Amino acid sequence: MKILFLTDNFPPEVNAPASRTYDHCRQWVRNGDDVTVITCVPNFPQGRVYAGYHNRLWQRENIEGIKVIRVWSYIVANKGFLKRTLDYISYSITSFIAGLFVKADVIIATSPQFFTALSGRALSFWKRTPWIMEVRDLWPESIKTVGAAKDSIIIRHFEWQEKRCYKSAKHIVVVTDSFKRKLCERGIDESKISVVKNGVDRTLFSPAERKDPELMKQLHLDGKIVIGYIGTHGMAHKLDFILKCASTLQSTNPQYHFLFIGNGAEKESLLKLKDELRLKNVTMLDSVPKIEVKRYISLLDVSLINLKKSDLFTTVIPSKIFENAAMEVPILMGVNGEAREIIEGYGAGICFEPENEPDFIEKLSIICQPGNRDKFKLASQRLALDFDRSALADKLQTIIHDTTKR
Repeated sequence: MKILFLTDNFPPEVNAPASRTYDHCRQWVRNGDDVTVITCVPNFPQGRVYAGYHNRLWQRENIEGIKVIRVWSYIVANKGFLKRTLDYISYSITSFIAGLFVKADVIIATSPQFFTALSGRALSFWKRTPWIMEVRDLWPESIKTVGAAKDSIIIRHFEWQEKRCYKSAKHIVVVTDSFKRKLCERGIDESKISVVKNGVDRTLFSPAERKDPELMKQLHLDGKIVIGYIGTHGMAHKLDFILKCASTLQSTNPQYHFLFIGNGAEKESLLKLKDELRLKNVTMLDSVPKIEVKRYISLLDVSLINLKKSDLFTTVIPSKIFENAAMEVPILMGVNGEAREIIEGYGAGICFEPENEPDFIEKLSIICQPGNRDKFKLASQRLALDFDRSALADKLQTIIHDTTKR
């Protein structure tokens, strides 16, 4: 089968959407399908073209059997609603044009960004080819939640287009059970929706025998209990709350050290806040290549996962859960809803009430108690096994094949 996949994030970018798409497509190729991905030149999240690439109209490469077409887009850093929207629209247009020249039995478009779905819908119409919409975020609802945009005629137009995409897609794949319930509440036929959650490549992420000694020395972390956040520093992640908690703990618990790795729309303001609070117990680094992430996770005594307090975020499952579980790092999570059910159900960590500083400090103390690590280690093994990315890719491939037969 010839699969055409539209996504604006793809390796060497290292965010969750890029990893999910790459792992799935690589597995489909191994299973015998012909997969073409149309994506941008790698630039996320800093809005700078990666070394070795150029923002051209059209360029090809082959990554582990995946045919990759990179198209021109208006590149901007991951901040500022208007500029980012222009970025998304430009990719939607150029990916549509490129897609017209690719033979396909099925088209898959992943959302967000929502404009990718619009490109997939348009290609489906012009090529008379069925399309599948993958929903990884409820956009534009999510941008209203984080305050990136307010309700307006434009947002209501996007919401109308969103529902049109749901109606026109031959099938819809969502990443959480909560997303499926929400779409059903909006009148989408339940039989049209499948759930394929995020997972982890267990060949890449596995338990480390010890903390990486070179990094421990380089970052001056010897003798510290390291609490780490690795990922996008965006409006949804409420990392300013974590910095304020670190400020409270700086004098009372000098053994704690917070390690932040990543970039995003809030990175500059977070660095400024760190300086204002005079935090000596916080180290903030830029994003690292995916192949290096494992070295940094090995440093962690506790993996921190945090989101802004909102009803919307009770429907999401951060992908960081699975990578850290695969490396058997206890998880301290400030997310309610479905993600909390997973962590508490497996016993792979402890959850605190989002944006509740006393509860965060109390739960951090509990998770760091001697003897708890072995308990969380066994639970993490079970969690990672149940969310193996290879098995999930096979599940999605079966859905794709079944959809084209209908």
